[in-house]
Amino acid sequence: MILALVCTLPACVQAPQPSTDAALQAAEMAISHADRNRVAGYSSPELIEARKKLNDARAAVQEKEMTVAIRLAEESLVNAELAAANADVNKAQAVNTDMQRSIDMLKQESYRNSGEQQ
Repeated sequence: MILALVCTLPACVQAPQPSTDAALQAAEMAISHADRNRVAGYSSPELIEARKKLNDARAAVQEKEMTVAIRLAEESLVNAELAAANADVNKAQAVNTDMQRSIDMLKQESYRNSGEQQ
């Protein structure tokens, strides 16, 4: 019984590592998603950094440094998601600005029309 406990103890101590392939694939999908959402249309240092880290992660896989590869792939994923979020904010701000201009134009037109009627 003690032997069985000693043999299973190392398995409990080590935390399971995410799959390197899964981490790389998640980063690739996040970058692809950011590209589809036209993040590149906005100057995005985060997307540039995401691509660089993904390339570095692939190089780490070639060097059999799986822990480093997973970390870099996860960082790439986060950078791509940040780029997409920033693009969404920029798009929303542009829509808000357009709406505010339209409101201002309608107000001016309303003031002109009400002044002509008096």
